Amino acid sequence: MSHKLRIAYLVHSLRSDWNNGNAHFLRGLIRALGTLGHDAVVFEPRDAWFIQNLLGEDCGREALDRFAAMYPDIRVLPYDPALNGREAFWRRALREFDIVILHEWNPPALAHTLLALRDEAGFKLLFHDTHHRASSSPEQIRLFSTDRFDGVLAFGEALRDIYRECFGIARVWTLHEAADTTVFRPDPGAAKRQDVVWIGNWGDNERSSEIRRFLLKPASGLRETTFTIFGVRYPDEGICALRESGVRYGGYLPNLQAPAMYAASKLTVHIPRQQYATQMIGIPTIRVFEALACGIPLLSAPWADCENLFPEACFLMAKNGEEMESQMRAVLSDAALANELRENGMKIIHERHSCRHRVSELLQIYKQIRGESDVSLQEPEAA
Repeated sequence: MSHKLRIAYLVHSLRSDWNNGNAHFLRGLIRALGTLGHDAVVFEPRDAWFIQNLLGEDCGREALDRFAAMYPDIRVLPYDPALNGREAFWRRALREFDIVILHEWNPPALAHTLLALRDEAGFKLLFHDTHHRASSSPEQIRLFSTDRFDGVLAFGEALRDIYRECFGIARVWTLHEAADTTVFRPDPGAAKRQDVVWIGNWGDNERSSEIRRFLLKPASGLRETTFTIFGVRYPDEGICALRESGVRYGGYLPNLQAPAMYAASKLTVHIPRQQYATQMIGIPTIRVFEALACGIPLLSAPWADCENLFPEACFLMAKNGEEMESQMRAVLSDAALANELRENGMKIIHERHSCRHRVSELLQIYKQIRGESDVSLQEPEAA
């Protein structure tokens, strides 16, 4: 891509990561676009649901300040959500942009406003989906008229297949999430304060039984081992189950503090939600990329890496709770095994799964949409 692109990214919230995992990746993607010489601007509704819930936490204001300090290079423009259907506002706001990307966690009214302006303004309009609603609630996605967009970005092949086969959309590209390696990196000198850490939300019972089976049950059998869980939307019954298993509950952890927490722990766990283990198979959570980038050994509940994103030696897979407990014992007692997992995980992130890699892929997608002949994927200069 020889010229500087202007890219508008419309999200529900980039500043708040409260129950908002897609913000992790999008922060890194926007930063990488800027680093590579492009002008990326983020629009998000003022006082969004994620912001309101974040400010309900004791550390909420501090988390917003930390985001501003960590990402001074990201330009976020909050707007009144009442303007979602106002063509005049968006006509002024989006003039001279080459690409406008609408994240799926937005109201359909905004999608239709952008579709009405696209040809007049001359930008290419993409829909970015990083959720399972296309599978679990397709009627909600149909409200966006995604078939009228210039293309859809899906965060896994399984989701891409849903758009192509169930929605009849041909112009769908896979754009996996990735680690922001400017933030998620190892800290070899950090003191270990606990054995096992897991950062994840309880979240509408989408994986509550999996949390019990692959984290709390092993914790009950490893009483001499220290476990800590961070996350939000834990019901009283969930917090009680943690306590009974000897697991400390740390509540909300701002994502920018996750690298330090990984550095202070000996291993972590991947527990996919049911949708990603049974329907949209092959899509990992963002935490997999981030944990591997930080160099912490990773163990996983059953999950099929059918896209071959990670070599087998990057993490260990447990078939059940008993095997997870056994693997935890092995990693905690075998320094060579832990180091192998650590090194292999960091290597694959820097070879294939940084946000700079995703920018390279995104720019190639844009070239295909424009019909340019040179669509060969060029790797970024550095991860």
